[in-house]
Amino acid sequence: MHRSPCHADSRPTLRLHPITIACTLLLALSSGAATAQEAAVAAAQPAEGTMTKVTVSGIRRGIEDAISVKREATSIVESISAEDIGKLPDVSIAESIARLPGLAAQRVAGRAQVVSIRGLSPDFATTLLNGREQVSTGDNRSVEFDQYPSELLSAVTVYKTPDAGIVGQGLSGTIDMQTVRPLAFPGRTISFNVRGEKNSLGKIANVKDRGHRVSASYIDQFANRTVGFALGVAHMESPILDHETGTYEPFDQTRISGVPAGTYVTAGVKALAKSGRLTRTGVIGVLEYRPSRQWTSTLDVFASNFKQVDTNNQFEVNLGGFNGTNNPAGFNYVTTTIVDNTLVGGTATGAYPLVRGQYNHREDSIRTAGWSNRFKFADWSLLVDANYSQAKRDETYLENNLQLQTANGGAFNDPLMTVGWQTGRFATLSGQLDYSNPAILHTGNSIYGYGKTYAPHLKDRLASLKVAATLPPPAALDAYVSGFDVGVNYSDRTKTKRQPSGLLFASGTPTIGSEFLYTPVDLGFAGAGTVPSWNVPAVIDRYFDPISYSLENNAGTISRAWDVTEKISTTFVRANLDGDIGGYSLRGNIGAQVIRTDQSSASLYADAAGVAHPIENGKTYTDVLPSVNLALGLGQGQTVRFSVAKQMARPRVDQLNAGFNFTVESGTRLPSGSGGNTQLDPWRAKAIDLSYEKYFDKKGYVALAGFYKKLDTYIYTFSETRDFSQYTAGTNAISNFGQYTTSYNGDGGMIKGAELTVSVPLDLLTPALDGFGVIASTSYTKSGIDIKEINSAIGKIELPGLSRNVSNLTLYYEKAGFSTRVSARDRSDYVGEIGNFAGDRQLRYVVGNTSVDFQVGYTFEQGPYKGLGLLLQVNNLNDAAYETYANRKDRQLEYAKYGRTFLFGLNYKF
Repeated sequence: MHRSPCHADSRPTLRLHPITIACTLLLALSSGAATAQEAAVAAAQPAEGTMTKVTVSGIRRGIEDAISVKREATSIVESISAEDIGKLPDVSIAESIARLPGLAAQRVAGRAQVVSIRGLSPDFATTLLNGREQVSTGDNRSVEFDQYPSELLSAVTVYKTPDAGIVGQGLSGTIDMQTVRPLAFPGRTISFNVRGEKNSLGKIANVKDRGHRVSASYIDQFANRTVGFALGVAHMESPILDHETGTYEPFDQTRISGVPAGTYVTAGVKALAKSGRLTRTGVIGVLEYRPSRQWTSTLDVFASNFKQVDTNNQFEVNLGGFNGTNNPAGFNYVTTTIVDNTLVGGTATGAYPLVRGQYNHREDSIRTAGWSNRFKFADWSLLVDANYSQAKRDETYLENNLQLQTANGGAFNDPLMTVGWQTGRFATLSGQLDYSNPAILHTGNSIYGYGKTYAPHLKDRLASLKVAATLPPPAALDAYVSGFDVGVNYSDRTKTKRQPSGLLFASGTPTIGSEFLYTPVDLGFAGAGTVPSWNVPAVIDRYFDPISYSLENNAGTISRAWDVTEKISTTFVRANLDGDIGGYSLRGNIGAQVIRTDQSSASLYADAAGVAHPIENGKTYTDVLPSVNLALGLGQGQTVRFSVAKQMARPRVDQLNAGFNFTVESGTRLPSGSGGNTQLDPWRAKAIDLSYEKYFDKKGYVALAGFYKKLDTYIYTFSETRDFSQYTAGTNAISNFGQYTTSYNGDGGMIKGAELTVSVPLDLLTPALDGFGVIASTSYTKSGIDIKEINSAIGKIELPGLSRNVSNLTLYYEKAGFSTRVSARDRSDYVGEIGNFAGDRQLRYVVGNTSVDFQVGYTFEQGPYKGLGLLLQVNNLNDAAYETYANRKDRQLEYAKYGRTFLFGLNYKF
């Protein structure tokens, strides 16, 4: 396990950046705002006998709807509501969710993909669509939100505290995405959105810097409003462009010629320009039937197709002295720059640079359908809800290497390479030879071989059925209890992964002819000059042996072939509270869930000869999870919320893999292995939450919340001694005992934090600021698990995905059809779980950053163009970088910039 990037500076204080200061000032002024609001309300009262109608639309409508959801909820929640149908402003719903207090997005390839709640890894959150658990196209539980178009969703509610009536809750929280209900609309509604896109990085290779987004929604009611129908379609084509440099992992103390012994060094450095396209098409459909007050039937479907094709046009050099079979002049550092015992640059001779093309083709699909029927009887109701969802992912990675070669086929070594890397900037690398001419670069067997390939294939299937009843309370409890909810939910989920991989071998003498070439790529941002770019799959199809994947013949892929099945029965009971205590209103719920989990896995293990053998294993366990949510109304818009509960989160799916790899180390002749663990218990915790909220009608609010989670069990990766006697027969192992690396359960740990949120229109302070508003939040979270009893060298660590500080700030103005807003999201350093070049997860220390988005628009409110809106957006206005490092920030691993994205378009609703 790694130590947290925040470990060296663990002072428990909030960062005093502008967002925190804004929240504090607004909190101090809240009493004055309340007074101003009361005066404004009194002055605005209509004369007796007259009626007024105020229609709120646009940005303020979305904000007020979200505030209403938060205020009326019995749990501690955060909410997003579209300002109008199809008008959530972000590229995907991940960007919108990440603006909520205490939430943060993890960026992948420049876009928000997965979401962390209260500093916990995305795997600790559960995602629902219309209250039903969703499958994922990744190899674990966390939903990749960039596959959900924001235009197709009407609202998102994030439950930060458990509720016994919600099935499939997460340890950190539960994210419920919601589509429209057509019978809730007053009439027919049709809307269109069209936007053009441009990226500031410009064209790279054969990929243009332009894209587009188109969406349409249709909502209508028929048969005297007993039938409602909604259909939405959203299509996006977006360029994938980035400039990136990086170093090889890990930084270690390997002895390299020219570098003092004991110095931490990297074995290589690279520069690349990525180019490709992302295509996403999403569709929703809702059919609602309500023939009477006693029966409502709703069928809703969602489908998404996601395609990503990109190529890394890459120049790199090995700095570890490795040169394959080429061995003329030896590698040596001529000059070095060493800071704090870490090599951060220098000049070297005898290096073998490489021009590399890395092609990735990924196609995902999500299909989900739910059918709910609610029946109302005299004094009770019944809900029957069936759900089926399926996700697939097919991916192909191809790697093709080019290298300068001598006349007899050997590799040229560069007489002098200059390299360097530094926190907060691109790495640099340049040589003295010419690597821009494809005629002298060959696809022959380079120092890294011809190339490689891997092809992950995943399938996730989930079927569930929920039956629940709402019952009236006994007369003795009628003053405090509004009703009881009882029910049962059964779900059956199977996730399958296959990931064949292998090396590529050429037939004949491959060359990069003109028919394969794209526009050369300029890597000047790293000082590397221009390198060729080419059609990698076409070259491989022409010159390389047919690609065939054989699990039996490739020991490295055997343990990556697995099926994991979970059959989960959830029984729940909840009492809904609604009464008065001492003159104060009391709302909330008290309940419990009993969850029985049957987890199993079928997979393969490889013996010492690399031969695959089937293996199956599993475990069942039961959890009882009580929960209490109370909301005490103190009058004058004040609410105090309290929650206490037991929570759980099941292990990551890949950790439950029954397969493993086994080998006998060639030097020590000791057995060793690594793989999954089907016997894992879930993460379990006891949680307590407290929140104070002050509402200014439905226009604004101030909230201060704190929480504490005591971890009873956790999961970590570790290596310990194991008996391999059933696998060592016939091998040359000198012992039956060796090290086995897998996931294990530990116990003890905590997560705690505080959140401050302010959302107010500024005319509450003074009429001069009419139209202006601010939404600001900041959170501080700390976590720790102690592994010193298991391994004293590890000690205390923070949990992956945790940013100590997460802050959001949105300033907006809206009046007379004109609207503008600027939003900033800031998160501090954290440990992220990132997919590596082999498609496996690994921990990376990620540098915190601030991302700024801007939007301005005008909507015609009357006349012939009524309903037409014009919009300009700039995402990533400050061109924020994505940076990772190894253990310390002077040991940079990646530094990437994805450019600013400009979007211009129009919305039309009628």
